[in-house]
Amino acid sequence: MASQRYRYLVTDNLEFLGQLDPDDPKQASQQIANKLRAAILTRRLEPGDKLPSQPELATRYGVARETVKRALEILRTERLIVTRQGSGAFVRAQTQRAVELRPHIEATFERPHVTIDFAGFSGETLRDALAGALDKVRVGRLAPESIAVRVLISDMTAPMALPSRAETQADDPAVRERAERITRRAADGILDQVAELGDLGLVHSTNVEVRMHRASPLFKLYILNNEEVFYGFYPVVERTVSIKGEPTAIYDLMGKDVPLFHYAVTDDDTSHGTQFVEASRQWFESMWSTIAYRYNG
Repeated sequence: MASQRYRYLVTDNLEFLGQLDPDDPKQASQQIANKLRAAILTRRLEPGDKLPSQPELATRYGVARETVKRALEILRTERLIVTRQGSGAFVRAQTQRAVELRPHIEATFERPHVTIDFAGFSGETLRDALAGALDKVRVGRLAPESIAVRVLISDMTAPMALPSRAETQADDPAVRERAERITRRAADGILDQVAELGDLGLVHSTNVEVRMHRASPLFKLYILNNEEVFYGFYPVVERTVSIKGEPTAIYDLMGKDVPLFHYAVTDDDTSHGTQFVEASRQWFESMWSTIAYRYNG
């Protein structure tokens, strides 16, 4: 849908982007940024739409490509667009939520080699998002050559600050036992789903590894093909759950539908997206190779 919309915009009609005003004292890059911003905020360019390419914009406005790059950097700084290496610039969804992760996961599976790194509480959202992509692999609609998934989760058999019993605000083995069942269910689901594709011979190489650590999970992090990152915070909420048949108030970490902030590698090594993806990769590797240990499912 987005690509079809982009072909229409580029080949048929870009009049809504307007022309530069020679009497405007603002620099050409600022004028271009203003016109693109107006198109985004008025939904002439919708979330997910691909912007015209830099050469197309440079030709339209009669400016150097470097001027267009400066205009796009303004919009990137304002978090209105995201640029993807080799693909171009796209209008950013203003609020990324967990339910919107699925199409990005499926786009990752369009590549011949798929790598996904996840760090967080249980991996339930990742398991559910993977399910749709893996179903498409099973029926032949997606055909990656290799899949490598790494999952980094908290070890709920160890004392934790969160989740905890609300009354005492202290670690409670019974509360952790409930959380452990949730994390194991999600981790085992990911392991089984991906391994099945290899067992069926649908993917040449599959590898899934789960490691654990003894820190409370305060955020979730997804790294897709080392090019895109989705990052979100777990809010701490008080709620009542059933523990050993008794209603119990706990302080819990809620990850479902939390806003996810999207960052992507760009052609500019100094851009916020590129730097955030690289920092996320370094953090994940540092955890994975030091205090994390193998999960025994």
